[in-house]
Amino acid sequence: MSETMTMTRERKPLNGVDVPTLFATLDAVDGQRELAKFQFRATNRWISGTHSRNTVESFYGAGGEHKHVREYTVDADHVEVLVGSDKGFVPVEMLLTGLASCLTAGIGNIAAARGVQLTEVTSKIEGDIDLQGILGLSDDVRNGFENIRIEFTIKGDAPAEKLEAIVMQSKARSAVFETLTNGVAIQVDVKAG
Repeated sequence: MSETMTMTRERKPLNGVDVPTLFATLDAVDGQRELAKFQFRATNRWISGTHSRNTVESFYGAGGEHKHVREYTVDADHVEVLVGSDKGFVPVEMLLTGLASCLTAGIGNIAAARGVQLTEVTSKIEGDIDLQGILGLSDDVRNGFENIRIEFTIKGDAPAEKLEAIVMQSKARSAVFETLTNGVAIQVDVKAG
């Protein structure tokens, strides 16, 4: 095999994604499907009023328990006009950022896997909500978002059609997008004392 052919087939890190490890992971999971089973978890502690703190530090995946490189925390609160102290994200803003972050991560991975060098990926996400449902003022108004819109700006060394296809592939594989559009069973248990 010529040196030129070897160089074109060699996978290298791209867009901050370790492409060789990405494909090695895909191959490993393809060979041992049980490695695909993950459980992500978070804890939340009430601080005062509508202010709480969320923490993530460990998860299960790839056949074992793992710790993040450090503990991560993010505060949540309501804005002042909704009887909060505005000391953190509004919980529905966390949902929006979770969706945008999931789609963006997918774009980074998919572009790298397809050999596309990205120069910019930004998004603006908006969700419309009518608080009559949450406030108990109307049983005809849902408690959650009525609709969500996200607009991506993506630039790289590929034609616009290929960049658009990367975004659509990320949408097709996004865990957060799929959960929001198809729903999931949520079990709520209470330990009161």
